[in-house]
Amino acid sequence: MPTLQPVPTLRFEFVSATDTGRSRSNNEDSVVLDETAALAVLADGMGGYNAGEVASGMATSFIKAELGRWLSEASTQATDTDVRRAMDICVDNANRAIFNAANSNPQYAGMGTTLVVAVLRESRLLLGHIGDSRAYRWRDSELSQITRDHSLLQEQMDAGLITPEQAAVSNHKNLVTRAVGVEDTVLLETHLHQTQPGDCILMCSDGLSDMIDDDQIASLLREHDSLPEAAQALVEAANDAGGRDNISVILVRALGTPPAARAWWPFRR
Repeated sequence: MPTLQPVPTLRFEFVSATDTGRSRSNNEDSVVLDETAALAVLADGMGGYNAGEVASGMATSFIKAELGRWLSEASTQATDTDVRRAMDICVDNANRAIFNAANSNPQYAGMGTTLVVAVLRESRLLLGHIGDSRAYRWRDSELSQITRDHSLLQEQMDAGLITPEQAAVSNHKNLVTRAVGVEDTVLLETHLHQTQPGDCILMCSDGLSDMIDDDQIASLLREHDSLPEAAQALVEAANDAGGRDNISVILVRALGTPPAARAWWPFRR
């Protein structure tokens, strides 16, 4: 009977960066990290006045508080199904809080936010998203988009009505088909991915992905091994390309588990 090899438990390095950009006066993006719970959350708000800023801030702080606490308490006893259920519940609670705030305060009417939330567990990534903020995986010098935009453009591409090249220059980039807080319920799309040592997960708002294409993102990740330097380089590249929106990135790198320390004395007494 073959011997089963233990699944490696990975460690994770987290970095985030956010910038107002060159065209906006305030930053409606929000990013939070909870390294103890191996949780990362990114949101890109929308709405008049400062409503987008309020919506994104509510989403990230609410999910970090609720989901981060649950993850810390559940520890390794929870199954992946349990974690996905907890993600759904926490996002639903955040959605209702934002929706109720928008409906009780005329200044916040119609506010909402996109969302990407990542939970890292051993050698697995549980990823949820709503809207057109994205997640990518950088593995073996190749970049793959691992979320699918909830947007009008994506639906048109899926239907064969426009090409990706036409979508890249479209005037309808900001039309999302799903957002947190706009309606009383919202569906979080979740997926499970295997992670390997050396993998890097990039989460970003469309202030990055609308300004520089995937080839440029890949080139910058290839050039910068340091996560803080890579995050800063991505933000600077988006600004150099025009910086028409707020820019936010989260980078998470999977690190192999170091070998167990070996006792100096090799014999039993």
